[in-house]
Parts: sequence; structure tokens; C-alpha cells
Amino acid sequence: MTQALKKYYTPEEYLALEEIADYKSEYFDGEIFAMTGASRNHNVITLNVGSLLRQAFKGRKCIAFTNDMKVQARKDGPYVYPDVIALCGELSYAKNRTDMITNPTIVIEVLSESTEAYDRGLKFRLYRTIPSLQEYVLIDQREMVVECYHKDEQGRWVLEQTLSNQDETLKLAAIGVELPLSEIYDKVEFENITNESPTKADE
Repeated sequence: MTQALKKYYTPEEYLALEEIADYKSEYFDGEIFAMTGASRNHNVITLNVGSLLRQAFKGRKCIAFTNDMKVQARKDGPYVYPDVIALCGELSYAKNRTDMITNPTIVIEVLSESTEAYDRGLKFRLYRTIPSLQEYVLIDQREMVVECYHKDEQGRWVLEQTLSNQDETLKLAAIGVELPLSEIYDKVEFENITNESPTKADE
């Protein structure tokens, strides 16, 4: 997310502006937040997950979207763009819209330095207000770490899986799909980060 424009908008004004804008933006409590471009790893992971879900959904009444499908958390917003959403059954669209759904079963966000706090904090709190949502997944693009939060029978959100090995598999029980980490991170390039101090040259 980038800094908010210093003006408050109604949901109708935001939606009208979004129709003609050259960039995507999200809406929360009257503020519009322009979205920044995604990194190489972010794009690779999103495409990998979307492709895996597409394959898993063949012959099933399930569907996945990446990047460009908005989610309406409440009637008056917020309106957000998850990296990946998936659901089984009938799509429920916002009133008079075909580019915004209200009933995701799964939301997946790919973490970056600029969005991690938002994805873990405010955005997760917004998603938890959606009655249909059953699982929330965070995928780190800087290292191999995947977290999956699940809504239990009492409506409490719990961290159900933390995965960090390419031999492990993300199990999305709400949609009956398993995603191997080796496939989620296929062609992802991690930076080599070291905390070692440089060697002092001999005098």
C-alpha cells in the first residue's frame, strides 16, 4: 500500500473513480489507497497458486481468481484486491457488479515488506468480517514460509499450519485442495542474505 490521498470519498465516488483509473486502488473508511506494482517473486507465486487451483478445480464447481477481482467486505466497503481468492459453489456478486464478490471461501495474500503489517493486521481483521471466509493464507516471497489461519466451529481464527520445507504441503480443507510448497515456490528466486561482517584486509 502507498500513502492515502488526502480526501475522503463515498463508496459510490470510489467505485466511479475506479472505473476510469489507470491503476488499481483499495478503499477503507472513506480513504483510497493506490496499489503499487508487484515484484517478480510476488507475480511468480501468485501465478503458481492460481494455476494449481485451476488444475485442482477441473470438473468441480469451484473457481479461483488472482489480482483483479475485488472483494467487498461490507456493504459500504472496504473494497480490496486479494492476491488470490477461491470458492466452491455459487458466486455472490456485490449489487449491480460482476467485478466484485462477497463470498470468498479462501483468501491468499503474498507478503512483501511494504504490505506485511497491513496483511497481518487491518486487512486480516477486515477479512474476518466476511461470513463465508474459512481460511486465510499468508505466503512469504522473501523466504519459504507459508501460514494458514482457519476459522473453527466457534468462529475463532487459529493459526493451523506453518510450513517452511519444500517437502511439505499446504492443506486447504475448506476447498479440498492440497498445494505442495515445492510447486508454490517453483521458479522463485530468494536473495542470499547474510549477517556476516566483511573480512578485514591484512595490513
